[in-house]
Amino acid sequence: YWRDWSSDVCSSDLLEEVRDERNPLIERVKFLSILGSNLGEFFMVRVAGLRQQVEAGVADLSADGMTPAEQLVACRELAHQLMYEARDAWVSEIVPQLAEAGVHIHDFDTLGEAQRAAAIAYFERGVFPVLTPLAFDPGRPFPHISNLSLNLAVLLRDENDQQLFARVKVPSSLPRFAAVPAPKGLSAAAKTRRYDFVWLEQLIAANLGELFPGMTSVGTYAFRVTRDAEMSIQELEADDLLETIEEGVLRRRFGSVVRLTIDGTTPADVRHILLDNLDLEPEGMVAVDPPLGMSGINLLGLDRPDLKDPPFVPAVPEGLGDPELSIFAAIRKHDILIHRPYESFGPVVDWLESAAHDPDVLAIKMTLYRVGRNAPAVAALL
Repeated sequence: YWRDWSSDVCSSDLLEEVRDERNPLIERVKFLSILGSNLGEFFMVRVAGLRQQVEAGVADLSADGMTPAEQLVACRELAHQLMYEARDAWVSEIVPQLAEAGVHIHDFDTLGEAQRAAAIAYFERGVFPVLTPLAFDPGRPFPHISNLSLNLAVLLRDENDQQLFARVKVPSSLPRFAAVPAPKGLSAAAKTRRYDFVWLEQLIAANLGELFPGMTSVGTYAFRVTRDAEMSIQELEADDLLETIEEGVLRRRFGSVVRLTIDGTTPADVRHILLDNLDLEPEGMVAVDPPLGMSGINLLGLDRPDLKDPPFVPAVPEGLGDPELSIFAAIRKHDILIHRPYESFGPVVDWLESAAHDPDVLAIKMTLYRVGRNAPAVAALL
């Protein structure tokens, strides 16, 4: 198996964690999401790099004696197999065990009357206002499909019996699961700590009449694209490295498509429309059973501590727990090695904040890797 560039965890190992019943259920869902994310980044960088080599005619052999073209075929085969196995684990293992534990993920067409009414009310209130359907025909260009976005390809028939194609983007700003009430007839005890959800993309597909009045929906099929995010910087030739990086990050939004993931039920004509307009060879398309976009599946927000790992509180390294003692005074006494994640990162942030406000500090030079939102380290540096 291959090791993803962005993680110290092999994707095969992640799949084993998904299937390991010793892990709490919600943690297994988390590993499934990480696996989906890692696969996406693998295609964005590694597979994209191989495609660039193939298009450039590179035929040099790698350490394992394979050409870039041979590596590309092998990578796709293995990655696709991981995608199939991940979905099989989700459908056959995770979902049934979640239901046994009181977390029910429904298909829209299986909802009861009250559940369906609540779901439609949520759609009208919180989903419909943020949807932007885009039609595609000879008078309208094919819409830009953003990287890693989940989309619906919609076939429509108008009043003149003409077939049209439209694309609806599933908003990433909304939770992937829409909450619905528990079925009627359950006792109060049965509803305790029970959660019921419906897929957001199914909720949108079931209410397409609101988006395309006067038209009939012929079929709706989910799809997702992964774009080339490989960025090569000739640092010595760049007049302004910061400007070069900014331009490279911007180009990532419009990089060539390296993978098209589609619902396995997607008909041939829709596949052709997508492949032609995304300028992708058929080898770059993979058909899988729903759900698409496993990286967006997240249940960590549920109030079910019994289905999660116990919270872990990192320890404060010895010598740094005294609020009266500055970190500079502590490291004058002896060197301190902080072992993450077992020991707290807090002292590093405190160190940055102390340095940022110290008039004797002339400069702070460091490497920040994968900064989160509202990162206190960034706030201190600013």
